[in-house]
Amino acid sequence: MQEYSSPAAVQIDPGETVPDGLWAAEKAHPNRAALAYRDGAGFVDVSTKELADRVRRLAAGLMAAGIQKGDRVCLFSSTRREFTEVDYAIWAAGAATVTIYETSSAEQVEWIVKDSGATAIVCENDHLVEVFNERAGTLGTVEHVYSIDSGGLDALVEAGAAVSDDEVMDRGASVDQSDLATLVYTSGTTGLPKGCHLTHRNFVFVTRNVAEDAKDVLYPGASTLMFLPLAHIFARLVQVGSVNTGSKIAYSTGIPQLMEELQMVKPTWIFSVPRVFEKVYNSSAARAADDGKGKIFDTAAQTAIDFARESETGSVGLVTKIKHAIFDKLVYSKIRAALGGRATHAISGGAPLGERLGHFYSGIGVKVYEGYGLTETSAGSTLNRDGAMKIGTVGKPISGVSVRIGEDGEVLIAGDHVFSGYWNNDAATAESIVDGWFHSGDIGALDDEGFLRITGRKKEIIVTAGGKNVAPAVLEDRLRAHPLVSQCVVVGDAQPFIAVMVTIDPEEFVRWKGQHEKVGEIQDLIEDPQLREAIQEAIDEANRAVSKAEAIKEFRILPADFTIEGGEITPTLKVKRNVVHDKYGYVLADIYKK
Repeated sequence: MQEYSSPAAVQIDPGETVPDGLWAAEKAHPNRAALAYRDGAGFVDVSTKELADRVRRLAAGLMAAGIQKGDRVCLFSSTRREFTEVDYAIWAAGAATVTIYETSSAEQVEWIVKDSGATAIVCENDHLVEVFNERAGTLGTVEHVYSIDSGGLDALVEAGAAVSDDEVMDRGASVDQSDLATLVYTSGTTGLPKGCHLTHRNFVFVTRNVAEDAKDVLYPGASTLMFLPLAHIFARLVQVGSVNTGSKIAYSTGIPQLMEELQMVKPTWIFSVPRVFEKVYNSSAARAADDGKGKIFDTAAQTAIDFARESETGSVGLVTKIKHAIFDKLVYSKIRAALGGRATHAISGGAPLGERLGHFYSGIGVKVYEGYGLTETSAGSTLNRDGAMKIGTVGKPISGVSVRIGEDGEVLIAGDHVFSGYWNNDAATAESIVDGWFHSGDIGALDDEGFLRITGRKKEIIVTAGGKNVAPAVLEDRLRAHPLVSQCVVVGDAQPFIAVMVTIDPEEFVRWKGQHEKVGEIQDLIEDPQLREAIQEAIDEANRAVSKAEAIKEFRILPADFTIEGGEITPTLKVKRNVVHDKYGYVLADIYKK
């Protein structure tokens, strides 16, 4: 049995709770920018003192409204400055935040509100209030509903005018590390989402140790652009870690404005899921091809990869150095400029990044620290970092964490970041935590130095009719590297061969149509020979990573891309395989027709 433990990097104060990090930051550097929000053509800074004052006044409003220590308050909003303010205010009032994605349906909201027993909800706008009212509003358990865009927070502040700051601080001081800090409902690729019970101890432990492990990323004066959903645990870890360390958070107004706002904010580091890194790479390659410089970009990309690989060995060849220096001026500097021009590091999580992209970004001067974790482990369990980095792995266990590989290859995790269990679901908790080890459901391996590789999900392993075990992630990661491929689902469980269903990237499709003088939408061209030839090339490349028995033999192009609204992917862009299988059952039937 493989096992690796990293010693804790910091001594955790047993009395520290999450908002204590904000109060400490306010005392240490009150005038340093903590947050920034967009206002017209620029971003406006919010100092640490301004943030702390706002949090105390919002907490006073919650207390005046009758929110008690231990109550659950739902936060139903997209990523924005007010999310952080309300999140901290809930903690300061001694309550626990229950996050809800702004894309959630009325049925999902109803389930979360009912299961959590929330007594109040803060919605981003009146539309989300309507979504809440459609079903959850009839439960009768939520006593207070606030709309951020309709003055709800100002009303809270006004209501709390009679509650002093000292009363707020006293309430916060009554909270213990073992108390509930947040319920984060797993977006879930199957079944109803389960509420992960995360304590103040979980948050304090993981944010303090990750900040120490990644101190070349999280440091006073650093900055990042927040565009991932704060309802997800990954972004919450970044939120708290940034506040604790004095690293500024700027809030994007949305993915469509991302490239523009990267130029405006010029972050020192970026955090994202792999799909965004893939899109930046693919868009750069496509623009180069449009300008007739596709071969130059391809050579530059390979040079970056070679440079990174050779750098890992400690010996970069002279030819590689010369080519790298030339391409740094011609290509790499432009990609770094597209990311804002100042970013030297990035953290990637949520799904495998892949060695190709990891080496590419490292080679152009943006070191990507790939990590791994789940909602149940407060987001962070392993992380590549300075002095302990191996591209293609998800790093070593973060300080204070142990990772073990079970007899069946499952990744098991132990540490103070592991959740207390699933809310109102003792049976699921008993299945997931056994003898102090959390069973992740992921399959992986540890090397001799403690670096972890994730090879797939235990429940997603495909067993063909011939008995061959196939991990779809290996093939899917390779396939998504092709500019035309947006999403893909490898299939073949109990079938005679492996196949895949592919969706086409809408933006790249427009470019491809122009290049090939095609007319029509994706659904009109799914049988087009040239489009199928392009996808076959992507499949041929993916198949090089596996044996013949694991290789994709058939593929189908689906008529539309997967969307959050359509239910095929989660808000963190993970594919819901069961939904795809149900929705496109007729495609599966066609692939395996006798």
